This record gives sequence, structure tokens and C-alpha cells, in this order.
Amino acid sequence: MCEAAGFDVCLVETVGVGQSETMVADMVDMFVLMVPPAGGDEIQGLKKGIVEISDLVVVNKNDGDLENAAREAVAEYTSALKYLRHSTPFWIPKVTSVSSKTNKGVNNVWDIILEYFNIMKNSDELQKRRGNQRKLWMWRQITSELLNRLNSDESIRKLVDMLEKKVFDGKMTSGTAADYVVDVFTHKNTQNSKHSII
Repeated sequence: MCEAAGFDVCLVETVGVGQSETMVADMVDMFVLMVPPAGGDEIQGLKKGIVEISDLVVVNKNDGDLENAAREAVAEYTSALKYLRHSTPFWIPKVTSVSSKTNKGVNNVWDIILEYFNIMKNSDELQKRRGNQRKLWMWRQITSELLNRLNSDESIRKLVDMLEKKVFDGKMTSGTAADYVVDVFTHKNTQNSKHSII
């Protein structure tokens, strides 16, 4: 929406390390992970998946008493990223540090972002990434819409309640129950379909 309104740079901020980050990574051109200075144990504790999807890791608070810790964190993240699979062959994720107090490293972050965009645009990787994101969001929308329709159909809800009990009691496998629900729902909606196949 912001891009359509004419903003050429849009920042999407999430609340912390969790599922929202991976969802955001599927809608942005570049995923930047900002982390505080941390030791080895804390870095190990950070979800591997979140580092894997990062195009840039920025260690913040690189000032005062935390300067040494920030330097060590940069080294550790740089080392860790060497062993992770990259999302594109055209870009190797980078690690840098910044300080909002002194503005140290801020220009460097922006330079890395510009470098990333130049490489991704010139290799057509940016267009591929956006196309794959659109496909992914189409399937997320399909999944969400199907679940909404299943949950709003009273006869299907009753069927699911009955099948859940059978699955719970071990009288039916979860796969068989799922297939049955999908078959009943599909048959029912094929009879009532108002849409022609494109």
C-alpha cells in the first residue's frame, strides 16, 4: 500500500523474534535482522531460522561499555552465517554494527542496503523474489479462505466434531478423517458452485 502511494523505501518493523518475522520476510524485498550485542549462548538461543532468512544482520548499541560485545557479536554472526544456506546465489548476507547514540555505522547500513538492491535488480532476482512472494501469499489466502469456509459451514462443523472423537479414540487416523472432510466439503461445494473454471 505504501509502495503504491509512491514511497520508494518502506520499513516494516516487527515486535520481536517469532513467527511474525518469517511472515514479514515473505513480503519484503530485504530482510534486516537487528540484534543487541550478545554472547555465544544468546546467539545460539536465537532461532536459527530467523538468521537463515536474513539478508543483513545489524548489531545495535555499538557504543560505550557494549562496544566490545558488539564487535564480538559481529564476528560470531559472520561466522555463523558462513554455515547457513543463502536465499539467493547473488547475495551473501552481511553483518555490521551501529550506534543510534553516536550514529556510527548508520551510513554503512544504508550503503549495504543500496548494494543489495543494485545486485538484486541487475540479476532479476528481485523480480523473482516478488513473484515467489505473490504465489506464497496466494496460497496463504487460499488456506485461510478454505478454513473460514469450513468453519462457517454448520454441517461440516458437526461432521468434524464426530470425526475428531473417532480420531481421539483411535478408531480413525487423522489422515483418513482429513480426507473425508475435504471430500465431503468439495463435493458439497461443487454442487453449489457459482464460478466457472477459468
